[in-house]
Amino acid sequence: MKFYLKEVMLMNSIEYKFEKGNDFERFAAYENGVEAGEVTFTRAGDEILIIDHTYVDENFRGKNIAVDLVKHVVDLAIEEKKKIVPLCPFARREFNQKPEYQEIEYKG
Repeated sequence: MKFYLKEVMLMNSIEYKFEKGNDFERFAAYENGVEAGEVTFTRAGDEILIIDHTYVDENFRGKNIAVDLVKHVVDLAIEEKKKIVPLCPFARREFNQKPEYQEIEYKG
């Protein structure tokens, strides 16, 4: 599967990378080169991102990686002037708990 690396962001000792393949887009988290977690999303038309999956390996839990992964998608949506459908349960919980995410959530 072919993917393209867009950018690398460091938060704590975790490295976050945006990756885009032929049939997916995601932010992945790496610690010392080992994949720690990911959030995947799809585009629905020109205005909506759907967060469909968030996962953090059990060896890396407790470091707020999933929170940071969802935040990266939120930041991308803001940058691209898009709305988000938080379909996965973790993303849904983040949107419910963070009032600042309400204006980026698609309510249609």
